[in-house]
Amino acid sequence: MTEAEPNAMLADPVDDALQRAEGTFRSVRMIDGAATSATEGAVRWKPVKSIWIGSMTLATLILGPLFFTWGAFALFIGTTAVTICLGHSLGMHRRLIHRSFDCPAWVERMLVYCGTLVGLAGPFGMIRQHDIRDWAQRKPACHPYLSHGSSFLRDGFWQLHCDLVLRHPPVLQVERHVAEDRFYRFLERTFMAQQLPWAVAFFAIGGMPWLVWGVAARVTFSVTGHWLVGWFAHNRGRRTYAVAGAGVQGYNVPWCGLVTMGEAYHNNHHAFPASARLSLRSGETDPGWWVLLLLRRLGLAWNIRTPETLPFRDALVPLRDDGGVRSKAGAGVPGTAVRP
Repeated sequence: MTEAEPNAMLADPVDDALQRAEGTFRSVRMIDGAATSATEGAVRWKPVKSIWIGSMTLATLILGPLFFTWGAFALFIGTTAVTICLGHSLGMHRRLIHRSFDCPAWVERMLVYCGTLVGLAGPFGMIRQHDIRDWAQRKPACHPYLSHGSSFLRDGFWQLHCDLVLRHPPVLQVERHVAEDRFYRFLERTFMAQQLPWAVAFFAIGGMPWLVWGVAARVTFSVTGHWLVGWFAHNRGRRTYAVAGAGVQGYNVPWCGLVTMGEAYHNNHHAFPASARLSLRSGETDPGWWVLLLLRRLGLAWNIRTPETLPFRDALVPLRDDGGVRSKAGAGVPGTAVRP
């Protein structure tokens, strides 16, 4: 065995591809087979998911008005902002899924833990949900479950209470250091139970108002809001770019940019998926990016990717160029086009 062979055996092609920002061009964790199809499949009710989200929603609708206090509402606002910004946007999406910046392992784990508290899924569940949708939307056509292509009410039921079972799915290959991380495995097994310590603490401090608004209302708002913004971000809004060959395009939803911590600028994200900055133009609110800049100032984030540093992308087509800042990705930050 040569000196190079052990290193080759230790190499992780998925991690290497993420480090090279190949997510710009393809879904690097999804491995296609000869018969793989993004269109053939059936939507099936998923009991555990449905009961989890349904129980949180019912508790919020019934108990929320009965136990409303301004202190509990302030707790709801604060905990929702922290878990969505630090957890979902920075931890799960920009770091764990896209590797759009580097940080110490303890910072990554803290951010991912906060993302688990959102209530959508554990770390591997989030990777799976995101990457199969990303993989499918880059195809010329995909199942309406993956494109948010059904009617508003049907899509809501599908996304919140069901799963799609593809007839010929791709193989998900998670990078080794994430797949073997014991902390992430623990979070994956117990992601619903992670609410319990906080439920106990909130009840001990503020009684039923803090329990209802700090857990049930927060999870309900976050999970339902994730679907709602996703539906709009794949159906209507403003577009500055198109991705040639992709059957599904993203749309910017500026009216909820602030509350989503920048995640609503989904056309920007489809254009530059490996970018840590989701806002591209003046006036686009991206609190996740602001927090990331603070982490960089504190020495807790580095190698932050932006559109200017990403590889050239032939498939990216500006819909209108108003002389914005040019980037290596091959297009300026353009004007807007509104879907009719």
